[in-house]
Amino acid sequence: MDIREVHSGTMRPRKVWANTVINVTYAGGSSDKWLERIMLGKNTILTAFTSIRQNKSVFIEIGFTLYSQWHNQPLYICDQNANRSNIVPHVGPNSEAHSELVILIQASVTPSAAKSLLDKGYTINVERSPARIFKDEEFEAAGATLVPEGSWPTVPESHLILGLKELPEEDTPLKHTHIQFAHCYKQQSGWQQVLRRFPRGGGTLYDLEFLTDPKGRRVAAFGSSAGYCGAALALLAYSHQLLHPSTPLPSVSAYPNQAALISALKTSLSSALPHASRPPRILIIGALGRCGNGAVRACTDAGIPATDITKWDMAETARGGPFAEIAEADIFVNCVYLGDTPIPPFVTKPQLRRAGKEGARNLSVVCDVSCDPTSPNNPVRIYDTWTSFTDPTVRVELREEHEHEEEEKKEKERGGKPLSVIAIDHLPSLLPREASEDFCRDLLPSLLLLDRRHEAPVWVGAEKLFLEKVKGLDEEGGRG
Repeated sequence: MDIREVHSGTMRPRKVWANTVINVTYAGGSSDKWLERIMLGKNTILTAFTSIRQNKSVFIEIGFTLYSQWHNQPLYICDQNANRSNIVPHVGPNSEAHSELVILIQASVTPSAAKSLLDKGYTINVERSPARIFKDEEFEAAGATLVPEGSWPTVPESHLILGLKELPEEDTPLKHTHIQFAHCYKQQSGWQQVLRRFPRGGGTLYDLEFLTDPKGRRVAAFGSSAGYCGAALALLAYSHQLLHPSTPLPSVSAYPNQAALISALKTSLSSALPHASRPPRILIIGALGRCGNGAVRACTDAGIPATDITKWDMAETARGGPFAEIAEADIFVNCVYLGDTPIPPFVTKPQLRRAGKEGARNLSVVCDVSCDPTSPNNPVRIYDTWTSFTDPTVRVELREEHEHEEEEKKEKERGGKPLSVIAIDHLPSLLPREASEDFCRDLLPSLLLLDRRHEAPVWVGAEKLFLEKVKGLDEEGGRG
């Protein structure tokens, strides 16, 4: 079929495959040609019918930057009976598709990945950062352009913003397409305020946590690194508790590599274990997943015997908690990914309180790698706040308000121990270079498809989920 480009009032033939839906980018202007609006808002997929040249009916699907008028801007049209396959990306005047796609990197991409994107024709800008594990000079050597730190709000709307964690807590509308972990899809505390910033500004969110392949598997995750670092910190906290039972674990900082972390961990355990009657018994739930595998590896690398590492997954938790086995373990590491479906709690304060009174509580350290304390689906219901590298643990108070210090004294006489929780939501930062390299290696194939994000399943699925979540804001009156 013939497809024609409308630009500056002229038409010239262009050939594409039949049965093609075209994504259109245009930036306003004045004209008496108006589209019939089906849905409103920038960065929203629209469909519209209009009449052009010889009254031929055409089907137009518009994505990315969206306004209501199209005159004097590139516009692609195709037959009405079109489907969503073989989408043709927008190519502006005197440009190629890749060079029109500018990615501003804040985090989550290594210098080597930036070079791979550059080699494929993408324009890569990297915000300067004094704190990032990869130095500015490494990105510059890879060929990226360095831009001022925090400059992303002022860049053109067509630029994609590739970050990592949540943006600062503000109420300003977001006009760009952001690729990051936003933590607002599972009804976390404040999720509506975070999510509504995107539709208010016409922006789009591709949440890194929900980038999946056609089989529904995540394409990239920090799970293995998070599990490894979480279990390592749990062992450090356990060792410290044996040596200093009345003081919390001091602040921790990033290690240059995994070998340095394990060396420090072995040193700590060798000093502490003479104060215990046996090695710690560790229960890991979610042990068959990436996160759980990482936790098991950390314990093994630290020298914990395999017989002292209990590995649970769905088969063991199918009966529903709370589980007495958690109270009987010395260390509990939760590596279960939290979905949208509530699950019975794995452990509760009343359960641990009863176990303590019966002399059946060995548990002294919990590391909740999943770390969603405000989620209604959180199965570790013994704490309600996050911890940090500055304050890695939070003490869990098991004594009820009406109980006196005499009751706590009796529990200690029965062998009761303090109970600390580690709930750090950026655990991979303990091994920042290795964790970033592992994550980016898995993410890069999807990043290379960003120029075809309106047809690549990983990005189509992420945008569909975003639109569903935004619709949920409307249904709950959350748009504001």
